[in-house]
Amino acid sequence: MKPKYAAAWTAVTAAALITTAGCGNQTAEGTAKAVDATDAIMAALGRATDRTEQVGSAQVRMSTSMGAGAPVAMEGTYSWGEGFAFDVLMDTAAAQMQQLQDDPQMRMLFVDGAYYYDVDPQAAGPLEGKEWMKIDGSAVFGRQGAQALSGSGGGSPSASMKGLKYADDVEDLGSETVNGKTATHYRAVVDQKSMGKYKEAYGNQDSLFGSLTGGATSITMDVWVGAKDLPVRMIQEIGTMKVTMDFEKFGETAPVEAPPAAQTGDLTEAIKDAGAAL
Repeated sequence: MKPKYAAAWTAVTAAALITTAGCGNQTAEGTAKAVDATDAIMAALGRATDRTEQVGSAQVRMSTSMGAGAPVAMEGTYSWGEGFAFDVLMDTAAAQMQQLQDDPQMRMLFVDGAYYYDVDPQAAGPLEGKEWMKIDGSAVFGRQGAQALSGSGGGSPSASMKGLKYADDVEDLGSETVNGKTATHYRAVVDQKSMGKYKEAYGNQDSLFGSLTGGATSITMDVWVGAKDLPVRMIQEIGTMKVTMDFEKFGETAPVEAPPAAQTGDLTEAIKDAGAAL
């Protein structure tokens, strides 16, 4: 896989825990009927949503699969208290980024709507002598899709939890043990008509994200809620993409800051060109 394409694909995997929050084009009547039918479930998920928003950050372990190839493992911190950001280490080989990083793990950041990759300085090109590679979110989701996500903390666990209220179908699958913790397993499905403006991000097959996932006609989210009304695990399926996130610890994570501009090479336009050629 060429470095440009590998970087683009990895940016898609980094959209992990894709949010459906703010998909408010669903009619009030439809929402009311769903709430009436699943009052106890929605009350429990509402409490979990509130608690998740309050803690503001978490240490996580993740795995992202695109339906082919090895899943990409990641671990690090997500924060959403003052804007969505993350700082993770991912498996370099699984992400097919060995041409840009010799180490078995690559550090990746998301700050202010852009992805940053800690790469080995290259001998020529836009990454010549640079320690970091930048890809703006618009290269992955398209301009309108990136704008739709940016206003809601798109991708954060808090935003994903908020999006559950737009689900067309919710289930309580009972008590299970996850990572040694007792939790209640809930499943929710948001179909395309309820995605609202997020169709541009997830259902548009003309965007890089859509071309690699096949476009989303629905989003399925499984969440395991523990004793403290906090999620223990989330799994989301969007087209061919499946993201699993396990929560290790909530709160007290360090702020995530963008790398210095002088150490960063911007591949946004190159990735847009690569996406257009898919």
